[in-house]
Amino acid sequence: EDVGSAVAWVGAVWLALVLALIVLPSALGVSLGISEAYMWVLVKTLEWATIRIEKGVKKPQPQMLKSPAANGIIERDETPMEKEIAHLHRVDFEFSDIFYFCRKGFEAIVEDEVTQRFSSEELVSWNLLTRTNVNFHYISLRLTVVWVIGVIVRYCFLLPLRVTLAAIGITSMIVGTTMVGQLPNSSVKNYLSEVVHLTCSRILVRALSGTIHYHNKENKPQKGGICVANHTSPIDAIILTNDGCYAMVGQVHGGLMGVIQRATVKACPHVWFERSEIKDRHLVTKRLREHVADKSKLPILIFPEGTCINNTSVMMFKKGSFEIGGTIYPVAIKYDPQFGDAFWNSSKYNIVSYLLRLMTSWAIVCNVWYMPPMVRKEGEDAVQFANRVKSAIARQGGLTELPWDGGLKRAKVKDTFREEQQKNYSKMLVRNGSIG
Repeated sequence: EDVGSAVAWVGAVWLALVLALIVLPSALGVSLGISEAYMWVLVKTLEWATIRIEKGVKKPQPQMLKSPAANGIIERDETPMEKEIAHLHRVDFEFSDIFYFCRKGFEAIVEDEVTQRFSSEELVSWNLLTRTNVNFHYISLRLTVVWVIGVIVRYCFLLPLRVTLAAIGITSMIVGTTMVGQLPNSSVKNYLSEVVHLTCSRILVRALSGTIHYHNKENKPQKGGICVANHTSPIDAIILTNDGCYAMVGQVHGGLMGVIQRATVKACPHVWFERSEIKDRHLVTKRLREHVADKSKLPILIFPEGTCINNTSVMMFKKGSFEIGGTIYPVAIKYDPQFGDAFWNSSKYNIVSYLLRLMTSWAIVCNVWYMPPMVRKEGEDAVQFANRVKSAIARQGGLTELPWDGGLKRAKVKDTFREEQQKNYSKMLVRNGSIG
């Protein structure tokens, strides 16, 4: 009984401290300076670790000197196919004519542009979160001691704290939106819904030790508009709703995510759909148009890539979001990989294991840029408009712009794409005179 009472007392004190020092200030949108102090200590520690690594490694390692954006295995020649095979003006075929395609084939096998975007972003230097890189094993005793202390802090203090905060935030979200959902539609219901979403999002950001820098707030999405952003993680939505409310659009999930989706839709007109149901997509488009037509409703939040990309690139934006009409408010999100890996590889981790990985990282640090609103130009189709918005987001976020469909994460290249390349090649052969 004494042990049980002691445990209960410790639990009560722990919960009271969490509520008083973190949850209440988060709900009020204020900071006591704890997060700032933690980030200062963390930055200084990582800087010290980097210096120790550089001193401990006798010869500079190439992977430590290259930026994450340029850590490819091979050096690609970006010359277009038209120029590469421009010399094919002969009538007779030569064996060397196939070398261009052989080289491109080997490049794709060794390191294609798509697959690497669905694995975790590589770091310039070790961030004390893993011991998998042989270059950093036992470089110095002090570095090893600091790493061990970091493991103890992350798993014995930060993890319980973050799980507690996440449980409070998720429970508050489910209970709060369910209660608000029982009210009749009115301005009061909309106001309470926004308060619940903002409050719970702030608590959940604290559960990730989130430090978010919002830029150009004068460009924040307005009601009746469509907010589109690049997609790295499910927490993208929390990152954005921490600074404003949105009506979200996305795929229906099961498990914990599904419980949250079903609760929030009662209080706010979110649109959840099945990825595989075409009819449901038509219904989504119809509902989105109705939503945009009402200028009193919250801006819609859409991630047009349709899947998570690893924080280095922006892939093809699906045109559906740009056929609805209305004003597009682009937003660029870029995470700092030094403090934690925000990318969700849904093919490898379920949502719970992914969140546990986040909660055992140092912190989630990111920049959010609100960009000037964009509208579809006269004579511009939905695909061109989508590409223009994608390019703007890529430039602002310092991300690589790729034309590939993020659906390649789960599917093979369509036959029509291969056939299109074959037709382009045959046209060039005819035009160059290689085929009489």
